[in-house]
Amino acid sequence: MDKRFLEDCLARGMSLEAIGEQVGRHPSTVGYWLKKHGLEAAGASRHRPKGPIDRRELERLVEDGCSLREIAVALNRGVATVRHWMKRYGLQTRRAEGPVLPRPKKIRRVCGRHGETHFVLEGRGYYRCTGCRAEAVSKYRRSVKRKLVEEAGGRCAVCGYSRCQQALQFHHLDPTAKAFHLGDRGICRSLSKSRIEAKKCVLLCANCHAEVEAGIASLPLNFQLDVDPR
Repeated sequence: MDKRFLEDCLARGMSLEAIGEQVGRHPSTVGYWLKKHGLEAAGASRHRPKGPIDRRELERLVEDGCSLREIAVALNRGVATVRHWMKRYGLQTRRAEGPVLPRPKKIRRVCGRHGETHFVLEGRGYYRCTGCRAEAVSKYRRSVKRKLVEEAGGRCAVCGYSRCQQALQFHHLDPTAKAFHLGDRGICRSLSKSRIEAKKCVLLCANCHAEVEAGIASLPLNFQLDVDPR
């Protein structure tokens, strides 16, 4: 994760959970990157190993077919700690009992926000509500675009429009240098990569963008990129 993005989140008082929800990552993953960058968020201590592991949580993860390592990641505990409490509760992972059965990609569970709904299996070995996942991605995209719009001047370079962020778009000055789209639904990469791409663009409102693309309108004669897009 980008250090500047994390510093901005911390400056706004965001916790590990809040940052994780915004970028679609588990709080333990956010904690890893904060530690790597020498940062610490409010509430970080809640994700440090302490006290016993709840038996019901362990039983649920075992029932989902998680390995010891996957359980450790999901609970933000060490493998040795998970192994200790598994032994104390008399539990065994299915992988320890016999052949590993493939876990379903999607299951039904109850989410505290969306009620009974689908949960998808993520790469870290735990299931996550599809509604919460989609909301986190949308929130992250809006946050990234807000920063990019502010850094690009916050208004259309042709007419000066600035009322609605959704109506502002990034126009690539050199289409051959375009690496990816910076539209509302396309901003799903890291803030640092999005910043590099935005430096290749000029900020336009939707109307002026369409007119520039059609050759009806032109960019100001004195317009130039602040930073070399290369």
